[in-house]
Amino acid sequence: MHLSSLFSVSTLPAVLLAASLFANTVHAQDRTTEQGEAQISGNVQGTHECTAYYYAPVGAARYNYPPVWTVATILSNDTAGQAKYNNISSGIPNIAPKGTQPQSETGNFTGFNYSSSDPDCWWTYHQCTTPKYSGLQPDVAGVPEASGYPGTLGYGFDDGPNCSHNAFYDYLSQQNQKATMFYIGSNVMDWPLEAQRGLADGHDICVHTWSHKYMTSLTNEEAFAELYYGTSIQLVVGVTPTCWRPPFGDVDDRIRWIANALGLRTIIWQYDSNDWKVGIGNVTEATVNANYQALIQRMQNGTFATSGTIMLTHELNNYTMSEAISFYPQLKAAFNHIVPIGVCLNTTQPYVQPSPILPDFEQYISGTTTLTGSAPSATGGQGTSSGSSTSKTGAAKSRLANALTVDGAGGLVGAAMFVGGLLRTMM
Repeated sequence: MHLSSLFSVSTLPAVLLAASLFANTVHAQDRTTEQGEAQISGNVQGTHECTAYYYAPVGAARYNYPPVWTVATILSNDTAGQAKYNNISSGIPNIAPKGTQPQSETGNFTGFNYSSSDPDCWWTYHQCTTPKYSGLQPDVAGVPEASGYPGTLGYGFDDGPNCSHNAFYDYLSQQNQKATMFYIGSNVMDWPLEAQRGLADGHDICVHTWSHKYMTSLTNEEAFAELYYGTSIQLVVGVTPTCWRPPFGDVDDRIRWIANALGLRTIIWQYDSNDWKVGIGNVTEATVNANYQALIQRMQNGTFATSGTIMLTHELNNYTMSEAISFYPQLKAAFNHIVPIGVCLNTTQPYVQPSPILPDFEQYISGTTTLTGSAPSATGGQGTSSGSSTSKTGAAKSRLANALTVDGAGGLVGAAMFVGGLLRTMM
């Protein structure tokens, strides 16, 4: 379809008017700062929160990252990425990708023959979490710290940042509850201010790849790029995570090795709420309710008397976040402690950068859910504590302040991008 068939001299003013209205709306709602974005409330469909906006650092870096929601590859202009891949590529285990693309990218492994001995510790095949390739750490699936504190739930959510998460994050703040947020790189680029709120609210941020594909289906370079560009979180938020979760849990020793080479520890789960599967097959809302109740029942019947656990839940959409809010009081009443997964591991320095830091397990369950300052240095410097959920940590604010903000022309540029996007969808 040609543009001439859509727009004429008579219709162009309407397009410009739409752009002007879009720009005015953006400015009126303050779509330029994390604080302003956090104040926007939308209806159940996220009409207001989920209106696209322009963010200068992302706009300026668009050609330094792959197209969003496509399988990542190393860009030709990314000499640093190419050098990093070349430096590690010779050590990647000689394990072939699983299945045949493109169907395998979405989990269709039909026709793929795999040994019943599970030589690659392929989680999708048999939920293997103890690597068979030498030198790799076991996946984090439970809560090791719970050996001293039984009845602990490692709390986290996949697939964020969601554009309509303000009500959910507000609720977590009201409960002084922190969680581990597994952010998809493409979502971070689409909703950067929402990603910034995750850090500003004191949550533990981890990588959930660039485009959320089945990782074992990808080539070595694609798998590397999915994780390498998945740390686009750093562009937006100012920190580089040291943890990741494979989409759908799909990981084997080849993918673990690549993640480890990038400084990322693999986190899985023991129980699945299946909140993400509602409407798929026979999974209904009643199924998810039953899964939550089953986890609570296990806690009550002594299953976690000497250990803790992790349940898979999502920031995927309004339903999954509402379900988390609905069941939080019951989880809190049943479990002895609900803490971010990083806190479960006593990972007080969760990012490559020395700040912000996390409290250790003992500090968190004593009420210190956030810390300001940096990780201890050679001189012994330490952070200070806070039990408040209403103020942003100083370190997080400092990181956000270092990210560029939209200048006065941001709204106009955003309007131009909005119109450009509209035109592309019509072509």
